[in-house]
Amino acid sequence: MTAEGAGIQDDRDRSPVSGADVCVVGAGPAGSLVADRLAAAGYEVVVLEAGPRFDDGDRQRRMERAIRPYYDRPDVWDGGGERDAYESTGEAFYPLNHARAKGVGGATLHWQGMVMRLHEADFASGSERGVGPDWPIDYADLRQYYAEAEGELGVAGADDNPFGPPREEPFPMPAFPPSYSDSLFAPACEELGIAMHSVPNARNSEPYDGRSQCVGYGTCQPVCPSGAKYDGSVHAERAQARGGAAGEGTATVIDRAPVQHLAHTPERIEAAVYATPDGEEHRQEADAFVLAAGGVETPRLLLLSESETYPDGLANASGAVGRYFMDHLFAGVGGRLGEPTRQNHVGFLTSESHQFYDDADADVGPFKLEFFNYAGPSPVELALTGEDWGDELLGRLREAYGDHVAVGGLVEQLPRPENRIGLHPERTDDHGNPVPQIEWSIGDRARRTIERANEVQREILETLGAEITWTVGPADTGPAYHHMGTTRMGTDPAESVVDPTLRTHDLENCWIASSSVFPTGGAMNPTLTIAALALKAADHIEAALG
Repeated sequence: MTAEGAGIQDDRDRSPVSGADVCVVGAGPAGSLVADRLAAAGYEVVVLEAGPRFDDGDRQRRMERAIRPYYDRPDVWDGGGERDAYESTGEAFYPLNHARAKGVGGATLHWQGMVMRLHEADFASGSERGVGPDWPIDYADLRQYYAEAEGELGVAGADDNPFGPPREEPFPMPAFPPSYSDSLFAPACEELGIAMHSVPNARNSEPYDGRSQCVGYGTCQPVCPSGAKYDGSVHAERAQARGGAAGEGTATVIDRAPVQHLAHTPERIEAAVYATPDGEEHRQEADAFVLAAGGVETPRLLLLSESETYPDGLANASGAVGRYFMDHLFAGVGGRLGEPTRQNHVGFLTSESHQFYDDADADVGPFKLEFFNYAGPSPVELALTGEDWGDELLGRLREAYGDHVAVGGLVEQLPRPENRIGLHPERTDDHGNPVPQIEWSIGDRARRTIERANEVQREILETLGAEITWTVGPADTGPAYHHMGTTRMGTDPAESVVDPTLRTHDLENCWIASSSVFPTGGAMNPTLTIAALALKAADHIEAALG
């Protein structure tokens, strides 16, 4: 598809901005939040984004692409190709491009939109569970930022989770009501003594922040045409609009500007060297730099910026850059109920359970249960994947659609040094740089946790009276595409990449805002914690700039 056909604007000025105070690499939720916060505080901010600026008006066409079997998921946001090449060489194959999006908005362009806070014990896994490191900060340190992040993203939720961490602030919007299929699960869970509760969602249950309420397209992952689901372009655009009020700075977002390397002295980054579509390279100088390119591209950029001072990669005196790569693993059990379940009427989760989460110890990790509203195929998916018509098609729809149920779950994976993001020794991208090389394995504790989650999921479906037809267990689990741990946070420069203020130990003017700083991952979707850490980092950067 051409740039024009894909809704990509390509006539922008991509020259460097002089006099910049802050250069942010990456326009996903973390980078965009940092840019907006610092621009509001009066600073001149430049954001360099590797991918394009997508046209909101083109999202319905992208939704159509998402539901047609001809297209693979990366096609929805123009992913793949030489630009996004990678290699997976570990014990388990890691399908990076299945859920990778480059562009203004980042991974939130195609995320599902669930936003939970980590539990208090997640910040102290070593102390509380006997395995893994403790974070150098605790829940209390992030509590204020969690509340701010919920307001910035727009979260619909209810304070009905008896297992969640303490909170005092109400959610910005009321929770989405439980779905019809949730009501089918409720009696079985009650019989088993399993508590169901609402799911905090970064989508509007009512009009919020100038965006519409959810209108039920159901294609939330990978595209929301209405704008009811938050994505990072909201704050990128807000940052660019600043500069009119007294005391505000300005922000410039330069798209299609992949950073090739970071020019530096032993103590500081001097410039981000980026390429533009015309084949030119430019140097963006600034007083401070924020790396917000995610858990794969952030360590890759640091490794690409090696020098005589940093022969193993920039900010990598610890050797931890790229190591301790973590993801959340999926566990699930599904089947057929023999009565209507209204499958796929809701494209996101409305009920879950954290009941077993804090039972975690050294042998079995934390996990959460998710009651699926989209188990089984949708009518559109069925209609588009067959070659039959008329009564034959109608018969197949009646046979295959309408009574599917499933319980899913996310499982923690521990940080292990052998799981890592490195540079491939031979394969290069469209700019001649080594592509990411992913070495990934699952781990025995994660497998035991999946087995435990499957036991609970199976018990729920059996109590419900469903015929179980599939299980995703330890042997065939896959990732949730939550990239964490590759520039971990800590107080010891010999063991970590950034300190508790998110500044790198090795460089005085470089901060990292990303899930890559997570010392452990817990089993909660990471985006709200990413946003909270981004807001925390912005405060520390503002203090450092004076």
